Amino acid sequence: MKTKNMLLTVLAFAAATTSHAEDVKPAATLNLLPIADGPFKPDDESLRQYKCPDWFRDAKLGIWAVWGPESVPMQGDWYARHLYEEGSRHNKYHVEHYGHPSTNGFKDIIPMWKAEKWEPEKLMALYQKAGAKYFCMIAMHHDNFDCWNSKFNRWNAINMGPHRDIAGEWQQAAARNGLRFGMTEHLAASWWFYSANKGSDKSGPMAGVRYDGNDPKFADLYWSGNEKPDFHYYGTNVPVAFKQTWFNRIKDLIDRYHPDLLYSDSPLPYPDEVGRQLLAHYYNDNAQRHGGKLEAIYNCKQDSQGRWVQDLERGVMDGISPFPWQTDTCVGGWYYDEKVLERHGYKTPAQVIHMLCDIVSKNGNLLLNFPPRPDGTLDDDELKILDAMAAWMSVNGEAIYGTRPWKIFGEGPSKAQKGGHFNEGKLKYTASDIRFTTKGGALYAIALGSPDDNQIVIRSLATSAGKITDVSLLGHFGKLDWQQTGDGLVVKMPAQKPCDLAFAFKITAGDLQPVPVVYDGSITPRADGRFVLPAADATIHGDTPQYEHTGTKDHIGCWARADDFVSWNIKLTKPGTFAVEVTYSCAAPGSAFTIEAGNQTLTGKSASTGSWEDYRTDNLGTIKLAQPGIITLAVKPKPDPKWKVIGLKSVTLKPVE
Repeated sequence: MKTKNMLLTVLAFAAATTSHAEDVKPAATLNLLPIADGPFKPDDESLRQYKCPDWFRDAKLGIWAVWGPESVPMQGDWYARHLYEEGSRHNKYHVEHYGHPSTNGFKDIIPMWKAEKWEPEKLMALYQKAGAKYFCMIAMHHDNFDCWNSKFNRWNAINMGPHRDIAGEWQQAAARNGLRFGMTEHLAASWWFYSANKGSDKSGPMAGVRYDGNDPKFADLYWSGNEKPDFHYYGTNVPVAFKQTWFNRIKDLIDRYHPDLLYSDSPLPYPDEVGRQLLAHYYNDNAQRHGGKLEAIYNCKQDSQGRWVQDLERGVMDGISPFPWQTDTCVGGWYYDEKVLERHGYKTPAQVIHMLCDIVSKNGNLLLNFPPRPDGTLDDDELKILDAMAAWMSVNGEAIYGTRPWKIFGEGPSKAQKGGHFNEGKLKYTASDIRFTTKGGALYAIALGSPDDNQIVIRSLATSAGKITDVSLLGHFGKLDWQQTGDGLVVKMPAQKPCDLAFAFKITAGDLQPVPVVYDGSITPRADGRFVLPAADATIHGDTPQYEHTGTKDHIGCWARADDFVSWNIKLTKPGTFAVEVTYSCAAPGSAFTIEAGNQTLTGKSASTGSWEDYRTDNLGTIKLAQPGIITLAVKPKPDPKWKVIGLKSVTLKPVE
């Protein structure tokens, strides 16, 4: 790097850290940012040379630790901003436990992060056992605090809080346990994130007393950007000084730690040459360190077209992507929340495994956050999820690691209607949902659940798909009872199942061509003639009902509006009379509802079951269904402004002789 370039960079940084005014000339400064030599230039045409390395495509599962000073109150995500929002849950908690934000703001939380029980080696061994092939740590969140030995920011983990190189210790533990190392940066939002702390209370005894964000001594922590921009996380009016700060800090992070994976919690910062300069530097630096072979993964929340690996937050694709991609999500909230089980609960092991299988079948990876407590430990519920993942992956990892998508991702009633961010809450998987992967000439079909009748039917693999010569079940060493029919590959589950949660079948065949399956979503009768309509298979009409599957909950809950309802389609093959049973939970009695099917209506009224996780079954009477075909059965609240929520677990129709 020439002396002139060094001087310009130093001057730009000095301007960025001493003033927030746009007094840095963008053309001169931003065009002269030094980057590593190599094949990548800071333009889209050059970045399209990028090819996702096989280590990432083979890994499939990463574990993430979202951890830093925002963990201290154990109140969940965005605490550093919300504590300044008068009347919010975080604001009330902060005033009660730490004092008023005019004197005791987030700057005073930072020294309380001690990491006193943090054992990165012990945690990394747990992550490796659970099946992770890479690990990510959060380098800095929107709170503008660097959890590493930062050259350009005094607010860092060496100077304050734990007084430890958090990134360096994580990296060493990952290497010793054979995991690739990633770092996530969330800095692009920091220029506006603290805008709430530039105000004051509007009412009460502290009305008009300005928050500590107005103190110029803390301006390098509390940036004074505009309120949240229209385009999430950066917008188009970002100060040049902040762009320079972003570049300097992220480049320093790369040059110190050379992470295998770098993640930006935003689209590529910024919509000009700055982000592309940084990305070209990261790729070139990585290639230099690997003898010219590019091993780097860059994630951001923007369509990649192959220039990087696109990340979806709490969401999945609706089909097979031509480019590798990643879902980032969490077992609970992003930062540790001591009330998480009361507020929304952790994901169940089944939800984690089913999401993983779905994502892998579509050419993606899952990055799953287990947020540590401020002292660096995980709670018992998080440890149980890790244990369940370890048990499942030890049996079924063959169908996950090193695989590639098949000709279709799967079949079944549960699929994302539209791919993208924040759609995971709508995902529901059943034993009828099959996901496919391939490796080494084998086809793997993973059933996302255990059927009540102990029989799996894979309709895409009917006889017209081609001849199947062998079927085995991973983890099962006995002979498997299977038959390829005109309706599908029919597999009898063994009496002793090799695992829980999902089941991977290894299929040997020639060049199979999947049979097109039109899934009408209808539920067929079981061998004894019963129709069982579970909550997971319901179609939800309206905004408030949600499928809840946490702890022992397995129902449609959060049903706040009496004009919202749920329904199922059943396939009636012959006329009959059926007894109708409803299984539900209800904390308070008195909610009236109806069952409607075939122009007939039955009425029920809930009784208290004691809690939302205790269920009872009521028999509502009988209905006569005379016309074979597809019939819709709906459960609707009776119009009542005092409608009380129920947790609807299932409806069962039993044939009456």
